[in-house]
Amino acid sequence: MKVLFVTAEAYPLVKTGGLADVAGALPAALVEIGEDVRLLMPAYPPALDGIEAKTEPVSLGEVMGAGFVSLIGGRMPGSGVPVWLVDCPNLFGRLGNPYVGPDGRDWLDNHLRFALLSRVAAMVGTSGCLAERLNGWRPHVLHANDWQTGLVPAYLRMWGARRPATVFTVHNLAFQGRFDSKILPAIELPVECFSMNGTEFYGSVSYLKAGLYYSDRITTVSPTYAHEIETSEEGMGLQGLLRTRHKDLIGILNGEDPNLWNPATDPEIPHHFTRDHLAGKDADKAALQVEMGLAPNPAAPL
Repeated sequence: MKVLFVTAEAYPLVKTGGLADVAGALPAALVEIGEDVRLLMPAYPPALDGIEAKTEPVSLGEVMGAGFVSLIGGRMPGSGVPVWLVDCPNLFGRLGNPYVGPDGRDWLDNHLRFALLSRVAAMVGTSGCLAERLNGWRPHVLHANDWQTGLVPAYLRMWGARRPATVFTVHNLAFQGRFDSKILPAIELPVECFSMNGTEFYGSVSYLKAGLYYSDRITTVSPTYAHEIETSEEGMGLQGLLRTRHKDLIGILNGEDPNLWNPATDPEIPHHFTRDHLAGKDADKAALQVEMGLAPNPAAPL
């Protein structure tokens, strides 16, 4: 199965939270069991510096008025999973946090930055001409993650072309990618999609809602979370939509990469331990207490 995994961040290239851990580990796990997975993410400077076996750019021309865009191929360090970076220096050529500027506020053009990421993903999923330039590769499944990629299934639905199946994973429902409806022309979505049965959410455009509404299937990071987000307490205003899509919603428990999260070999801790020999765990806690200037106390919770 050919799977295009689309994400705003992936470990070890760029990480702000758990999404990056999943994006780094899940494609590699799928490759191990024989699937043909490619990862697509923005070409932030650390990502450009971090990928291995970098290839010549594939030009996509000017996209959405954001400037010239290209795909730069390579492989993820460590796992070797194939990766394409969406290179658009006007939007992604910035150091620091991928979502906020040095002042701690969201980049004012985040709506365009992640619409571009989603649009390029949709292009890879539908364009026969582009597939030819990518060695004939076109996905059977396009797997989008969180609000930054929520427009992927929206573009695919709006274009009406032959398209891959779409899966949208919610890692955190609280981050919804909400913007003023005036952005619709800039992100090249028709005004008719700004409705309750579309991208509209309390008067604004929600990229997260777009992913939830237009995708073929929805997954979350655990069965418990899948249930919780259908309730008024945890649904963040989207529980009604999620209830209507109950048959398409499934929770799949996140795992961890045992090669990375292994206290028997982890180079980041001073003392190694296993579940059969736990002495090193106590020694690690004592070392952390010293490092952080805390009172040494074996009984204190970490």
